[in-house]
Amino acid sequence: MKIIAVNKKASFDYFLLEKFEAGLQLFGSEVKSIRLGNVNLKDSYVTYYNGELYIKNMHIATYDKTKDFIPDCKRDRKLLMHRKEIDKLLAKIKQKGLTIVPVKIYFKDSLVKVEIAVAEGKQLFDKRNSIKEKQQKRETNRIIKEYNK
Repeated sequence: MKIIAVNKKASFDYFLLEKFEAGLQLFGSEVKSIRLGNVNLKDSYVTYYNGELYIKNMHIATYDKTKDFIPDCKRDRKLLMHRKEIDKLLAKIKQKGLTIVPVKIYFKDSLVKVEIAVAEGKQLFDKRNSIKEKQQKRETNRIIKEYNK
């Protein structure tokens, strides 16, 4: 499994409750661009439309050597999941304050997969606690590193 991009902002802005794996419907030039790492998940989110899940605002840069068909960088891309999984996700979304966000994109064998998570928004004080925890981890790692020298 080769991880291409991680949405760090999602774990900072949301509590990630449950994670799922989904495929992506892509064009060939988009896959080549993803292989080069030209993808950004920062402001992307998942929506439900006509019985299908779509990922919005995921930026995949155009592949340099493409001449014939150049897809839009931020077009809506269909997520490929089983109907039971989609229904399970929709049941969770209907709860108050829950949403679906993409967490990371990676290659599994030769297929592009997206890890999506059911998430609950954090309040400001929760974000402050996350920052404090990160600082404490850095300090303890620094102390351990100095001690081991």
